[in-house]
Amino acid sequence: MEEAFNRLAEIVAHAAGRAWAFALCLVSVTLWAVTGPVFHFSETWQLIINTGTTIVTFLMVFLIQNTQNRDGAAIQAKLDELIRSGRAK
Repeated sequence: MEEAFNRLAEIVAHAAGRAWAFALCLVSVTLWAVTGPVFHFSETWQLIINTGTTIVTFLMVFLIQNTQNRDGAAIQAKLDELIRSGRAK
C-alpha cells in the first residue's frame, strides 16, 4: 500500500507543480467569483469554495509531507555515502 501511495504522491506532486495546474485553479476561482452575483453571494456559494479549498489543502499536506520525507531520506543517503567515502581514504 505504501508503494502505491508513494507512486500516486509522485504523480500528483509532479502534476500539481505544472503551469496548467495553476491555470486550472485560477480558472476555477475566477468562475466561482463570476458566479457570485448569479447566486446572490449566498452561503451555499461561499461554502462551495470553502469546502473545495479545504479538501485540496488537507490532501496536499499529506502529499507535501510524503515528498519531503522521500527527499530527506535521499539527502541522508547521499550524505552517508559521502561520509563513508571520506573515511575510506
